[in-house]
Amino acid sequence: MIPSFVSFAGLYNGYLRRCFTGAGLFSQKIEIDDETTLHVWGPRNQSSQKPSLVLIHGFGPMAMWQWRHQVQFLAPHFNLYVPDLIFFGESTTKSKERTEIFQAESVGKLLEKIGVKKYHVAGTSYGGIVAYNLAKMLGEEKIEKVVIASSGVNMTKNHNVELLKKVGLDKIEDLMLPSTTQHLRKLMSLAVAKRIPYVPNFFLKDFLNRLYSDNRKEKMELLGGLSLGKVETSNISPLQQEVLILWGEEDHVFPVQMAHELKEIISKNAKIELIKEASHVPQIEKPEEFNKIILKFLRPSS
Repeated sequence: MIPSFVSFAGLYNGYLRRCFTGAGLFSQKIEIDDETTLHVWGPRNQSSQKPSLVLIHGFGPMAMWQWRHQVQFLAPHFNLYVPDLIFFGESTTKSKERTEIFQAESVGKLLEKIGVKKYHVAGTSYGGIVAYNLAKMLGEEKIEKVVIASSGVNMTKNHNVELLKKVGLDKIEDLMLPSTTQHLRKLMSLAVAKRIPYVPNFFLKDFLNRLYSDNRKEKMELLGGLSLGKVETSNISPLQQEVLILWGEEDHVFPVQMAHELKEIISKNAKIELIKEASHVPQIEKPEEFNKIILKFLRPSS
């Protein structure tokens, strides 16, 4: 019998911290202005011989849970910066702003505050939307290359309708911010391509409590604050930078057709890479392939 006070999510969280510190990163909280504080993992020893890379997580658990497979592989090649977006992890604000543009502005202020002058950016899912806005906002002067992974930057109202129809839910919040084990199972089944073995309810309840209970009201407001997915057409403007679109071939959240459509509009310097037998989190499902594709794109001579 497993004691009720044992939290698997808590134990795994400790393991993730050791993975990040083992990759040469350290944790800090930075006040970027009078209202907003961001938590970020950054390099303990910054090297002028390496370019900088910012990894922006998606909706769901904090950054550590989403980029664990990347930091140890990428840290030898880049000065890595892995922030928690506002209302995730230890990042917070008193501001009433809830848009993806505000998230992008906040990441930009953070990097300016810690003295990162030029960098690549990679974002997954919601983080890809933030990365797109950051690249659009700051241009080539500050952001060199952009990786958009599994991200509905070109999402329309119809995409949202189809997704909810597929999972049998009325509200996107029930999927992105699960409050029951049933909703969490739906999210897990969409996120990965392979069938997930049965996970006991007590295990899922622990994860819900640890990963989805904090700042629920504010995260609901973030979903409501998204400017995407509310009209019938996508009206994104092209980026100046070279862009890599990286997608799981079996993505159940944002179908792969969206990746092909995005390639045609996001940049004249866009390329696309699809990962077989992966759905919405290829960085977790196929980390080795994901990492090699990113490294080849950002540092082709490595």
